[in-house]
Amino acid sequence: VLRSLGIPTRVITNFNSAHDRNINLSIDKYIDISGKTLHLTEDSVWNFHVWNESWFIRRDLGSFYDGWQVLDATPQERSKGMYQCGPASTRAIKEGDVNLDYDSSFVFAAVNADYVTWICYSNKRKERIYSDTRKIGKFISTKAVGTNSRVDVTANYKYPEVKEISFKISYSQYKNSLMDDRKILVTAV
Repeated sequence: VLRSLGIPTRVITNFNSAHDRNINLSIDKYIDISGKTLHLTEDSVWNFHVWNESWFIRRDLGSFYDGWQVLDATPQERSKGMYQCGPASTRAIKEGDVNLDYDSSFVFAAVNADYVTWICYSNKRKERIYSDTRKIGKFISTKAVGTNSRVDVTANYKYPEVKEISFKISYSQYKNSLMDDRKILVTAV
């Protein structure tokens, strides 16, 4: 419909798409001390999810948010009392502007939520035992114009994942660094 009105529109596929029911920007999994999954949340991760993007000028949000906007024709959650999603600015999603209207927090979570595992103890205490910041939002793609090739648009939704750099130091270097920290603390007091 939007294309017939002359509005540029394309289909987007997000792999490992988060469905964050409580909008806390994480997908929480709970287990008991034996490792059995507890069904305490309705959060989930879908193999993939598809939505549309359309190119809009955003006078309501400001020109910073002009460009591709997410519109989901199959929303699973109510937004302002109706089953709707968008138009959420991809720029807002990439920048983490999750407090804007039009479901930017929901779409942000779909592509960038943390996947967190919690262990629940019998005394109602819970402890985070695992967190994966890279699992959600993989190979965000659209079809190339005029061919059947895939175009990766992940960079429109999020910044590149930071790679962890491992390094080794000797025990004596570690011990000396602790002494240096203590000196700084004593000097500051």
